[in-house]
Amino acid sequence: MSTALYRLGRWCADHAWRVVALWVVVLAVAGTLAGTVGRPLTSQVSIPGTEFERVLATLGTEVPSAAGGFGRIVLESDSGSFTDAQKKAIDEAMKAWGTAPHVKRVVDPFAAQEQIDSSAADLEAARQKLDDGRAQLDAGKKKLADGEGQVAGGEALLAQLKQQNPDDPGIPALEAQVTAGRTQVDEGKAKLAASEKELEAGAAQYADGAAVAAASAGTRLVSTDGRYAVVQVQFDDNAQSIAPEDRAQIPEKGDPVLEAAGVTPHYSVEITQELVFIGPGEILGLGVALLVLVLVLGSLIAAGLPLLVALLGVGVGLGGAVAFTAFVELNTTTPALALMLGLAVGIDYALFIVNRHRANILHGMPLRESVPRAVATAGSAVTFAGATVIIALAALVLSGIPILAEMGVVAAATVLVSVVVAVTVSPAVMRLMGTRVVSRRGWRRAGFATAGDPASRGGHPDDRPEEHGAWYVAAVTRRPWLTVLGVVAFVGVLAVPALDMRLGLPDGGSEPTGSSAYTAYSTVADQFGPGMNGPVVAVAELPSTDSPRTQAQVLDAQARIATALRGVDGVVSVVPFGVSDDKDTLAFQVVPSTGPAAEQTPATIDGIRAASSRLERHDGVEIGFTGQTVANIEISERLAGALPSYLAVVVGLSLLILTVVFRSVVVPLVATGGFLLSVAAAFGATVAVHQWGWFGSLLGVTQPGPLLSFMPIILIGVLFGLAMDYQMFLVSGMHESRAHGEDSRTAVRSGFVHGVRVVTAAAIIMTSVFLGFAFSHLVMVRPIGFGLAVGVLIDAFVVRMTLTPALMHLLGDRAWWIPRWLDRLLPDLDVEGLRLAEHLEARDADERARAAAEAGSERAPEPEGAGSR
Repeated sequence: MSTALYRLGRWCADHAWRVVALWVVVLAVAGTLAGTVGRPLTSQVSIPGTEFERVLATLGTEVPSAAGGFGRIVLESDSGSFTDAQKKAIDEAMKAWGTAPHVKRVVDPFAAQEQIDSSAADLEAARQKLDDGRAQLDAGKKKLADGEGQVAGGEALLAQLKQQNPDDPGIPALEAQVTAGRTQVDEGKAKLAASEKELEAGAAQYADGAAVAAASAGTRLVSTDGRYAVVQVQFDDNAQSIAPEDRAQIPEKGDPVLEAAGVTPHYSVEITQELVFIGPGEILGLGVALLVLVLVLGSLIAAGLPLLVALLGVGVGLGGAVAFTAFVELNTTTPALALMLGLAVGIDYALFIVNRHRANILHGMPLRESVPRAVATAGSAVTFAGATVIIALAALVLSGIPILAEMGVVAAATVLVSVVVAVTVSPAVMRLMGTRVVSRRGWRRAGFATAGDPASRGGHPDDRPEEHGAWYVAAVTRRPWLTVLGVVAFVGVLAVPALDMRLGLPDGGSEPTGSSAYTAYSTVADQFGPGMNGPVVAVAELPSTDSPRTQAQVLDAQARIATALRGVDGVVSVVPFGVSDDKDTLAFQVVPSTGPAAEQTPATIDGIRAASSRLERHDGVEIGFTGQTVANIEISERLAGALPSYLAVVVGLSLLILTVVFRSVVVPLVATGGFLLSVAAAFGATVAVHQWGWFGSLLGVTQPGPLLSFMPIILIGVLFGLAMDYQMFLVSGMHESRAHGEDSRTAVRSGFVHGVRVVTAAAIIMTSVFLGFAFSHLVMVRPIGFGLAVGVLIDAFVVRMTLTPALMHLLGDRAWWIPRWLDRLLPDLDVEGLRLAEHLEARDADERARAAAEAGSERAPEPEGAGSR
C-alpha cells in the first residue's frame, strides 16, 4: 500500500500542473453535466412497503378527492373577530390560493364551521320529525284498531244473519260493506307497516347521524371567540413533494389582500419549509476551521490546501451526484449529509498529509522526497480511515429507507472523491507551494538559515522535534485504571439522558419561535387542540356485497367505525370526509388529544389500531392508517429493526480493516468499545439539549421535542467512521513506533506525541464544521450536526486521547496479540512503510555507492607511461 501511494505521490508531485489541471477539468465536467443532463432534484418522498404509504395510495385510488397533502393557513383578525370586510378579503385570498400550482382545493373555514354548527339543528329537526312520525303512527294504529273493531263487528253481524235468515235480502249489501271494510283495514295495516318500517329506518339513520355527530363533536375551523380561522389547502400530492418555489406562491398570492384588510396569515411548515444547505452557521464553521488550520500550519497558504481539497472533493462529488440524476432520481435532502461530511473529512485528510510533509522537511528531508513519503505514510492512514467512513455510509442502504440510502451512497461517493483528491491534489499542490508550506518563522524555529536547504540547518535551540502532549499522555498512563474508570464514569453520566430518547419527524413545533410555521403550529394547538396539528387519516375498506350499498348503509358503517375509533382513550374526534364511488371505501380524519410529537401519542395510535382490529374481527372491516403521526411511528420502528443488521455489517467490515491495518485483534475491539462510549455520550447530550431543552437558548434550540427518526442510524454510522479515523491516525503512530523497535508502552507515548497535535486540530475542525450545521436553517439537520459535534469531541479528546492510551498502556504487548494462523492469512499492506523505507534506503545506498564510484574514478591518477603512449 505505502509503496503504491509513494509512487502515486511522486508522480503527482512531478506532474503537479497536469494533476491540478486534470482535477479542474473533472470539476468542470461534473458541473457541466450537472447543469445539462442532470435533472432537478425531486421533492418526492417515498418509502415503499410501509403501511402509511400503502394506505395513502389506496386513498388516492379509491377516494381521489380526499388524496393529497394538506397545508394550513392560520388567519388572525386584528380587530378581535372577523368582520364582513375581512371575510370578503379572505374569500378573495382563497380564490387566489386556488390558482397556485398543485393546489387541488381550498377549504373555506367559515362555510365548514357553519355546516358543523348547523348539524346539531339538523339533528334536532330530524328528531322532531321522528317524534311527529311516531305520534302519527300511534294515531294511525289507534284509528286502525277502531276500524278493525268495526269491521269485526260487521263480520259478526253478517255471520249471525246468515245463520238466522240465510235468505235475508240485506245480506249481500251487508256482505259487500264488510268486505270493503276488511279491505280498507288490511290496506291500512299495510300502510302502517310500511310507515313503521320507514320510521324505523329513519330512526336508525337518525341514530347513525347522531353517532357521527357525536364522534365529530369538538372539531372546529373557527375559534369560539371568532378571532382565528384555519384554512386548509389541499395539494395534489404530499406537501413534501411540492417544489418550494410552487409552495412559496401561496403567501405571495394571499398576503397583500389579507394584510390590507387587517388579517394576519400564519403559514404551516408544509407551506413555508425550504431547503437551504449553506447558511450563516455553516459559513461560520468553515471560518473556524480555517482559523484552526492557520494556527496549526502557521501559514495562510498552507491552510488553504485542506480547504481546497475539501471544496474540490465536495464539488466533484455533489456535481457527479446531480449529473447522475439523468439515470435515477435524487431527493432534495440528499446533498445535506454529503456536504457536511465532505467538508469535514476533506479538510482533515489533507491536513494529515500536509502535516506529515511539514514534519518531514522540518527534520531535514529534501522537499522532493518528502512529498511522496508523506503520501505513502499519512496517505495510507487516510485511505483506510476513508474506507471505514465509506463503509459506514454505504451501509445505510440496509436501512430500507430509500431517502436514507440515497444520502448514504452520495455521501460515501463524496468521501471517496475526497480521499482520492487528498492523495493526488495534495502532493501536487505541496510541490507547487515549495518551501511556502512552512512559514518563515517556522523555518527559523527549526534552525534553517535558508528555507528548505538542509545544509543551512544549524544547531538551533529548537532543533529537537517538539513533543506536543507528552505531559498529558504521561498523566493518563501514570494511573491507567483510574483513567479508565474516570472516563467510563464521565461518559456514563453524559449518556444517562439517552434512556429517555424519543424519535419523530420535525414539524412546525420544531421551528424557531416567532417564525410563521411555529406561530401557525402553536395557534392551532392553543385554539383548536394539539391533535389538529397531526391528525390521523383512517381508510376503511368494507366487506364486499352482492348489490351496491345504499346511502343509509354507508351512514351506518360510518357511524359504527367513527363510534369505535372515538371510544379510544386519547381521541378527540373522528370526522368522515370521503366515500369512494362504489361506496366500499370510507375515509376518516381521527384527531388525537395530543400533538404528533407528544409522548402519549404512540399509545393513542396503538389504541386506534386495537379498535380497528376488533372491527375487522366482528364486522370484516379492514382499516389502515396514514398521516404524519403514523409515519413517525412506522419509520422509527423500521429504522429500529434495521439497526442491528446495519451495525453488524459496519462494525464487522471495519473490524476487519482495522485488524488488517494493525495486525491485532485487541486494538480493533478497543476501538469499537470506545466508539460505543462516544455514541452513548452523543445521544445523551443530544437528548438533553434538543429534547429536554437544556442550554437551548445558547444552542439555538427554541422548541425542544423528539429527535429526528433518522438521527440514530445516521449518527451511529458517521460517528463510527470518524471514530475509526481518529483511532487510525493516533494508534497508527503507536504501531509505527513499535514497528521501528520500541517496546509497547514506550510506543504508546511516542505514537501519541507524534499524532496528538494534528488529531487535536482535526477534531476541532470537524467539530467546528458540525457545529455550523447544528445551527442550520434546516430543523432536521440541527440535532444531527450537534450530535456529531459532541460525538467527535468526546471520541477524540476523551476516548482516543485519554481512554485509549490508558488501555494500551495497561495491555502492553497483549494489545498487539493476534493468532499466528490469522497473522499468516492477513495480507501485509505495509501501512507504516517499513518495506518502503528499506527499499528507499537500499536505493539511496546504491546511489551513494554509485556516486562515490564515479567520484573515485574521476580522481584516479593516470598510469605511468600513459603520456608516452
